[in-house]
Parts: sequence; C-alpha cells; structure tokens
Amino acid sequence: MHTMMKTLKRSFVATSFMLMVGAVGAGCGYSEEEYQAQVHGRERAEADLKAAQKEITDDKRKYDESVAAQEKLKGDLKKLGVDLDAAKMDAENLKSAMQQYKDRADQLTAIEQRFRDLKARLDKLNQVGLKVVVRNNRMVIQLPGDVLFDSGKDELKPQGKEVLLQVAEVIRNDGTLSTRNFQVAGHTDNAKYPPTGAFKDNWGLSLARSRQVLLFLTTPVGDKTSRDPHKQGGGGLDTKRWSASGFGETDPQSGSVEHQSNEEQGHNRRVELVLQPNVEEMLNLSNIGH
Repeated sequence: MHTMMKTLKRSFVATSFMLMVGAVGAGCGYSEEEYQAQVHGRERAEADLKAAQKEITDDKRKYDESVAAQEKLKGDLKKLGVDLDAAKMDAENLKSAMQQYKDRADQLTAIEQRFRDLKARLDKLNQVGLKVVVRNNRMVIQLPGDVLFDSGKDELKPQGKEVLLQVAEVIRNDGTLSTRNFQVAGHTDNAKYPPTGAFKDNWGLSLARSRQVLLFLTTPVGDKTSRDPHKQGGGGLDTKRWSASGFGETDPQSGSVEHQSNEEQGHNRRVELVLQPNVEEMLNLSNIGH
C-alpha cells in the first residue's frame, strides 16, 4: 500500500512538472490540444492519488475494527471462564500427553512381543510333557510334584532329575532365557502335613522341595555317563539368577484351599519355575495365552 502511494505521488509530481513545462512551452510552439492532454493527465493523477488515499483509510479502519473485535472476543471469553492462553497451554499439554501415551503403548507392544518370544522358546518343554502357562500374570513352567518327589519327601527322584536336566538344557543353551531371572515356587495340596514330620507343615515341605530343585538346577554340569550320582552334576544354571519360595497349600491351581478332590490335589502338588519380569515389563500377560 505504501509503495503504491509513493508511485502515485511520483506520477503526480511528474505530471505536474510536465504541465508546467507545457505551459511555459505553450508559447514556444505547443498546441492547445497538447496542452489540454497534459491537463487531463494531471487530473487523472490527482484522482488516482485520492483513490489510493481513500483505500488506505478504509484498510486502516477495517484493521482497527478487526483488532477491536478480537479484543472484544477475548474479553467475552474471559467472562465465560475461557482463557485463550491457558487453552493454548492445555492443548500443548494434551499433545504432549498423547505423545507420551503413544510412546508407552509402543513400549508395551514391544514388551508383549518379547514375552511371546520367551514363551515360544519355553514351549520346547512341551515336547517332554511339561506345561508352560501364564498364571497370576506370570509365565511359569509347571513341574508335577509326583514326578519330582515321593509323598511327604524332599529328595528328588531319578525321574525328576531327568526332567529338570531337560529344563536346564533348554534354558542354559538359549542366550535369552539364560540371562533371565527365575524363581522356583513349591506348592502342596490341602492335605494337612503331620505336625511331627520333619518339615512341620506344608509351608516347610513346599519350601524344602523348591530348595532342592533350586540346588539341582544350579549345580554345575557333571559327567552324565558316570554311575556316581555325585559326579553326574546338575543343570549348570547361573546361581545369581535363581531363587526359591514355598507357598504350601495357599495357592492351588485347582479347587480351593478348603475343598479339593483327589484329582485336584494331584494338580496342586507341583513345583513352578516362574519367569520374573523386569520393572518395565509389569504388564497384563493374559492376552499371550495359555
């Protein structure tokens, strides 16, 4: 707009100068027709200048009206409790929260895929008759207690040792599983342990059994061809990644603590190898499947 005004002013000045020259020169040979043409040119320049000035005035008025309308709108919104600056900040906070949610969702998806991979690796144990399940939001390898121990005892049976060696071989030879933390969890049925027994109660029996499994799994690998049980060794797993616990009859997988059939009692006499999640892996594993 300012550029147009300067151009019009220069045109007006130039036209006026030409008219002055023309007037002076009229007596030097300029015709009346030429003189009138110059007059008309000056009148056009003056009209263009006035039109430009009016356009500028109108534009300024419209701009001022627009600013006033915006200020009025802000005032009206504030009266209604709407703060535009706060709204802008809330929008930015919402955008940031949405991005954090997306990042967390992506992280959980990656963690879930990691557990799917771990379960696929552990599923090799299904071939030797063991179950790998998700229970209480934990991935566990279930070992039948009757295969591992005689009733009321904590000494591993030869058949139980063979099963544990197969489990240890799968974990030990897998670069991912061998670096994970596990807990050996002992469980009993709801039959009351005789108070005069060596383990006092089901808590003692379940803990003693989980301890024996732990010790065998973490004993260095020995000579499997030796007839001496002490030279045959154990699972060779990293002691720093294994721990033991005993639940007694408090966590049945079949029936309830109060009521269990003979078949349900058989299911509850078990030892579980529980894969321990890291802190960032605390998520719902139910959709991974059983």
